[in-house]
Amino acid sequence: MTDGHGNEAATSTLEHHQRTESAQRLARPLIKLAKASGLATSFIDQLGTYTEISDAALVAVLKALDVDASSDEAIARSMADLEEAESKRLLNPTVVAVTGTSTSIQLNCPADEDVTVTVTLEDGSPFDGCTVLPDLNSGHPVLTLGADLPMGYHTLDVTADGRAGHATIIAAPARIPVPEAVAEQQRWGWMTQMYSVRSHDSWGVGDYGDLKRLLIDAAHESGADFMLINPIHAGAPITPLEPSPYLPESRRFLNVTYIRPQDIPEYGTLPDDVRARVDELHASVAARNDESTPMDINAAWEAKRPALRLIFEAGRNAKRELEFERFKALAGPDLDSFATWCVCFEVWGAPWGENRWFFDKRIDAPEVTALVETHHDLFEFNRWLQWIAAEQVTEAQHAATESGMALGLMQDMAVGVHGLGADAWANPERFATGSVTVGCPPDFYNQQGQDWGQPPFNPRYLEATGYQVYREMVHAMYEHAGAVRIDHVLGLFRLWWIPQGLGAKNGAYVMYNHEAMLGVLSIEATRAGGMVIGEDLGTVPDYVRRILADHGVLGTDVEWFARVDDSPNAGDPYKKPSEYRRQALASVTTHDLPPTAGYLGFEHVKLREELHLLSEPVEQFAASALAERTAMMDRLVESGYITAAAAENVPGHIQQIVEAMHAMLTDTPSLLLQAALVDGVGETRSQNQPGTSTEYSNWRVPLADEHGHVVHTDEVFALPRVRSLAAVMQRKRR
Repeated sequence: MTDGHGNEAATSTLEHHQRTESAQRLARPLIKLAKASGLATSFIDQLGTYTEISDAALVAVLKALDVDASSDEAIARSMADLEEAESKRLLNPTVVAVTGTSTSIQLNCPADEDVTVTVTLEDGSPFDGCTVLPDLNSGHPVLTLGADLPMGYHTLDVTADGRAGHATIIAAPARIPVPEAVAEQQRWGWMTQMYSVRSHDSWGVGDYGDLKRLLIDAAHESGADFMLINPIHAGAPITPLEPSPYLPESRRFLNVTYIRPQDIPEYGTLPDDVRARVDELHASVAARNDESTPMDINAAWEAKRPALRLIFEAGRNAKRELEFERFKALAGPDLDSFATWCVCFEVWGAPWGENRWFFDKRIDAPEVTALVETHHDLFEFNRWLQWIAAEQVTEAQHAATESGMALGLMQDMAVGVHGLGADAWANPERFATGSVTVGCPPDFYNQQGQDWGQPPFNPRYLEATGYQVYREMVHAMYEHAGAVRIDHVLGLFRLWWIPQGLGAKNGAYVMYNHEAMLGVLSIEATRAGGMVIGEDLGTVPDYVRRILADHGVLGTDVEWFARVDDSPNAGDPYKKPSEYRRQALASVTTHDLPPTAGYLGFEHVKLREELHLLSEPVEQFAASALAERTAMMDRLVESGYITAAAAENVPGHIQQIVEAMHAMLTDTPSLLLQAALVDGVGETRSQNQPGTSTEYSNWRVPLADEHGHVVHTDEVFALPRVRSLAAVMQRKRR
């Protein structure tokens, strides 16, 4: 997801045209209040145009932050309240420290006050490397944390003449270290939508068993070092399921619809009659694994879920029961909250439409407690599903690394969660819920802006709680991944909040403490020996990319978007491969475009015309698509990857051109390279068409070859076409 799907490559390269707000505007009380509350009151759009946020948007977004700006009097009161709260606060509730460097914190009290400081390390031991000295210039004492403060999440307590302050210290390395295996040589991997690749043991949808096999075969048969998959965050417990993996119900937990029942240890010890019932359920949907038409994810889950219930009810031996209990204890109260939401969802129905339990009953309501007590078996079943999912994803990652992959599984982190999902219901204080959603402002490709319909994290809550919810989410992802891709990484810095009723065009940017969240990513990635990739396509200011690079976060370079000077104009020349960033994951395409064979054949033009998504005559869009393809052919010819004859007859040289575009990747300096599995098999259909929901079968297209034949899990890496593309990706290793 980017600030503008499609050809999102344009960045704010026109920042030299930037205008600033006038002195008169800056003097306005509303503008002062907005800035003091963490809002940007103007921004530079994708084409470099200076844009001011409307008063209506500022007032509405401030309201979502519990700041009243409804009148001049209210603005004055709110500003006074902010200033008073700031004056009483001894120190910020979150402190970011860089390991190996001393950190100074100015305390909000007179320099001559008696100050007591206690630092408790993450493991519970004390840290004595602190000093407090007066600063004669400011008149305040300065607390210095020593450079020997270890990496981790620590607790800081300060008292000054009876006043107390408490803070979480996020002590992170200045830069995420590049794993040794990646530092020694360029590494490459595959990207795939996991659900799209199925075997005869699947239930109509690709699952964690398929993922394990794909990882092993990708390592052994193609020499790949990682595999990026779609987000596997948790979804609804029962049908109908949300197809988009980028609109999960919870980012803390896993998608249990991808569990493979036959891989659960207890399946092998089921009584014969119970196992026969599980096998019958599998047989009822197994034939769908051979169909190339869009997958029926609901039918798959309606067969698999009762099968899983049969395995759950069969019980576990003592050792396995202890492992389950340990999982529940480590997962903590959030697991109970998620399971409670699942029980409510199944018994009371989906929490939308006229069903208002989401709004009328909080998680601590007596009716909810009674419901869970009545349906405790269902509550326990949902906790068990999470345990099984975690086991199977962990097994897949272990299989990947044991097969020789440098990184293994690369997980994708969605921008946010469903507004009526488990996270938003169980812990509404973590979000700005009800009145705002997240999206992006108008840009070259989406002139009305985009509303993704997700509630944003409340930055005040994050700051007040030491980013604990973010820490737990990131930690959970690295428990079974060697790398994490952050979708819309700009969200670490700012998010476009859209007030209800004002439309996506009329939002405002809310700023976030990127140093704190980058600190969390640095700690968790370092502990896991992993990497972080930021999806920085679209309207991303240059300073954001600089900061990310300084912290060791890789950017995302996509060939179809990589024009000279990051031009947004189709037909402008493409960069030489040597001009790509080293600190990047470089690829030919993304999941929001047709596979490369389809893009070369203008499938995106045909599809957008068919779905009435064009805001311009189809001839005009087709001409720009042709100009774009011609420019890419010019780059390939000029750099010696194809002949002029091939460039003049693209339809007759599709596979050659696809492989040439990947060969160009291998000549970039980028640390990581990525090939899409759909490009390997010759698929032409899009997995996702931005701007649609039910109009297109988004996120349900099974993997098929150039002839429309399904490619099964165990066949993928034996295909000559896949082997040929893998050889291209390894051309520098031979």
